[in-house]
Amino acid sequence: MNNELLAVLDYMERERGIDRETLIKAVESALQAAAKKNVSSAHDLRVSIDRKTCDIKAFAPLIVVERVTEPNTQVGLVQARKYKPDANLGELVDIEVTPRDFGRIAAQTAKQAILHRIRQAEKDKVYEEYKNRAGDIVSGVVRRFDRSDVVVDLGRAEAILTSKERVPTEEYQVGDRIRALLLSVNSLPQGTELVLSRSNPEFVHRLFELEVSEIADKTVLIKAIAREPGFRSKVAVHSTDEKVDPVGACVGMRGIRVKNIVRELSGEKIDIVRWSSDIKALLTEALKPATITKMELDEVARTASITVPSDQLSVAIG
Repeated sequence: MNNELLAVLDYMERERGIDRETLIKAVESALQAAAKKNVSSAHDLRVSIDRKTCDIKAFAPLIVVERVTEPNTQVGLVQARKYKPDANLGELVDIEVTPRDFGRIAAQTAKQAILHRIRQAEKDKVYEEYKNRAGDIVSGVVRRFDRSDVVVDLGRAEAILTSKERVPTEEYQVGDRIRALLLSVNSLPQGTELVLSRSNPEFVHRLFELEVSEIADKTVLIKAIAREPGFRSKVAVHSTDEKVDPVGACVGMRGIRVKNIVRELSGEKIDIVRWSSDIKALLTEALKPATITKMELDEVARTASITVPSDQLSVAIG
């Protein structure tokens, strides 16, 4: 079992990136549970694995006595001093109690427990890696489909792009590389759940942050986003520096910045408008190039009733 254990430890450390000491402690815990079933008299049994050779030994604290009457709880003075030269009568000394066939029995009994602990270590590692990344954009490869959900391989973990968070106009194939917003990171009994979204308005926000340096450094602020995923987004922007044109900064030279975002969104149209705290001015800007002939605001219901020429209705709706 030593060679087998060494091989497993090497593989898990190299391929899965799990700390070797974490693995060894998981194995020790599993073997300790297995050993207690075979050395039932040892209440405080301790299993130790040699870090270099992976030799496995079981120890139990026994009382040092002159004459042993209860072998399961007592040890003679001469025997005790082989483990602890200065042992005295009445003292508890850790004595090796490894059964002859412990290697075989422990391997059989502890196999599933070891695998479970290793899987748990991997799950914990995934959670620690992603727990502070909710709201970030991540990239991965489409691995498979679970009904209408898409399972995406992020490299060190799998994430799910649910049907609710998919863009209705997009179709994916196994092997496609996609980017998405890491919407949430949930620690569940069965492992860490990573939920992605490509339909959330925050995905558009993050794409602008990546593409437009003025947004990344807060010179230009995205004040509001309205989105119909797959069809159109309207982004209202404001500049904290009067010398910087917020719309021009987002569009970029020859439209290159917004074109990159449109390409990532599979052709979704993006309108960038100047933000205004005046609702009427903001709506007028947002509905361009349609001409507004009448506007009525209901501030209580937070709604607006807008009239445009009949030949511009499709433009206003779009």
